Amino acid sequence: MARVLHKEQSEIHVDYVNAPNQLARGSPSKNHTGKDRRKLYRLVGVSFGLLCILQIALNISLRLTLYIEGLSPSITDHYFKQGWVYFRPSFYYISSIKKSWQDSRDDCLRRGADLVIINSREEQDFTRKFHRISWIGLTLRETKGEWKWVDGTPLTKSYWGSGEPNDYEGKTEDCVEIKFHDEENSWNDIPCGDQNFWICEKTVAL
Repeated sequence: MARVLHKEQSEIHVDYVNAPNQLARGSPSKNHTGKDRRKLYRLVGVSFGLLCILQIALNISLRLTLYIEGLSPSITDHYFKQGWVYFRPSFYYISSIKKSWQDSRDDCLRRGADLVIINSREEQDFTRKFHRISWIGLTLRETKGEWKWVDGTPLTKSYWGSGEPNDYEGKTEDCVEIKFHDEENSWNDIPCGDQNFWICEKTVAL
């Protein structure tokens, strides 16, 4: 009986002694998780800090560019707050809703601007970056048979998509949109009453 009792006591003792060891084995896992969390928080903090620094650098760079080009901060801030984007030598407004070509132009005129006139390859590449099918200021409405910009100048350099302009399916397609954004030749003619986003352009005097 004494042996049995001693054995039971021993087993009880062993179980008692081993219990903290099992807890101890579990604690490194918790500590490890805590360290992982601290590393993650540190990484997020560092990333956020780098983004802030990058944003500040971009703002300084933009302001320096505008200063060199003679644009005052008060003018640029005014346009930026209204959603305009600057690309030398003009400001551009990209709509968030769709309208017909004429209604789109009327909106630009109310803003003291007009639908965008594309004068260079650089400007053509710039307008494609917005990845929105958008009206531009090119039309046949005023002079049938001759494409002209909204300021009355004739089209000299074009960026028509393949097979355009074509009056597709016999439709009267007298207005132009930027459609094929992945291609340099991105223009497409469509009916002026269709609904599209649009791009306004405003040149600010230095």
